[in-house]
Amino acid sequence: MTTSSQQIQFRQRNRTYYADLERLHQLLVPPGLRVLEVGCGTGDLLAHLQPAHGVGIELDPEVAAVARERHPELRILATNAETMTPQSIGETQPFDVILLPNTLNTLQDVQGVLERLEAFCHPRTRLVVSFHNWLWQPLLKTAERLGQRQPQPPESWLTPNDVRNLLDLASWEVLKEGQRCLIPRQIPLLTPLANRWLSQLPLIDNLGLTHWMVARPARQQRQNPSVSVVIPARNEAGNIVPAIERLPELGRFTEVIFVEGHSSDNTWEEIERVCETYQGPMSLKKFRQTGKGKADAVWLGFDQAEGDVLMILDADLTVRPEDLPRFAQAMADGRGEFVNGCRLVYPRSWEAMPPLNTAANRFFAAAFSWLLRQRLKDTLCGTKVIWKDDYERLKAGRSYFGDFDPFGDFDLLFGASKLNLKIVEVPVRYQERSYGSSNIAHVKEGLILGQMCVYAARKLRFIP
Repeated sequence: MTTSSQQIQFRQRNRTYYADLERLHQLLVPPGLRVLEVGCGTGDLLAHLQPAHGVGIELDPEVAAVARERHPELRILATNAETMTPQSIGETQPFDVILLPNTLNTLQDVQGVLERLEAFCHPRTRLVVSFHNWLWQPLLKTAERLGQRQPQPPESWLTPNDVRNLLDLASWEVLKEGQRCLIPRQIPLLTPLANRWLSQLPLIDNLGLTHWMVARPARQQRQNPSVSVVIPARNEAGNIVPAIERLPELGRFTEVIFVEGHSSDNTWEEIERVCETYQGPMSLKKFRQTGKGKADAVWLGFDQAEGDVLMILDADLTVRPEDLPRFAQAMADGRGEFVNGCRLVYPRSWEAMPPLNTAANRFFAAAFSWLLRQRLKDTLCGTKVIWKDDYERLKAGRSYFGDFDPFGDFDLLFGASKLNLKIVEVPVRYQERSYGSSNIAHVKEGLILGQMCVYAARKLRFIP
């Protein structure tokens, strides 16, 4: 058995690998959460994540004692993960994140531990699993014999398919996954190049030492939330009445928030008239922008919203208000935590979406699917839906990306991915507008979108 001092020595010897593992988990786990780490060793990874309440489980009592000494702010317990319960470790409140870093391979009963973890979860808990690529088995075993790697108990060399199957059997749903770390030792110039850039390229990424997955509990509770629909409107006077007339009631209570943005027609006057004369079951609110751009209008509406679920409906009504119940249903059933409209499934006229626009949308969809590690078919559909609580978390972490998106679509998608939300798409029948003209400058805004993709790649894929 490896002593605690030897474990620290091995960690120092392989500090390049462990630093890369810390950077990965820092991307996946926001600070200030309740975090449980199974197989915490000396507690360095857990401490690096700055949890509000961090609990580490370590089988070796000596190593657990060293972890407590190194990190007194954490709660480190010497216990067996295969028999623990919330009561046995004195943790009756669920955790926001559960970590299994390089632990699966040494467990006697992987499925049993994954099933046992459900007792430590709430429906929004995220499980972050990392494990060694089975292709590295000969190299790692050789390093172990040469004293360059910490001696291991008998290991199960699990493939990604093995882990996905075990997670599925234990009622966990994989949201996204990836690989990284091509060179676990420091070689000047080569290691940073390989680990940050080359490790994320197609095909080459299959050779990374570290494979990781993010999963959520597959059993989700059905809810009946209230819904706030934010309608940003600029030069859309003719669409205000149809928006209200065609909008169905959503959830247990529906709130509609108009945000007018520096119109040159009588859009604001029409919004005022509709809000004053409306006598239906929905609650109507109205605001005027002081800033500029669609994103600014949406953030104003979201900040003023009182519903559990936040929706965007563009005032041009090219996405039909009649389709919004499907978005609300996907959220209520727990099938998605961020719902994006998709205009590229059903037929649409050239007037609604010219061929060049279609091609651009498909390009950005492919780029986003790679960036976010979740499949997307249409990133630029204006109809997007998120839980109010998740939006508040997204807003609090917006500094990670910065104020870079004047449209709001990318800000929401990047933020949802950073929070490890399950993103789903609802197909809509996209139609041409019946009033006014588009406010989009296609070439200029296309270049801005391209720049944002490059920027996001550095933040989500090629992390330093």
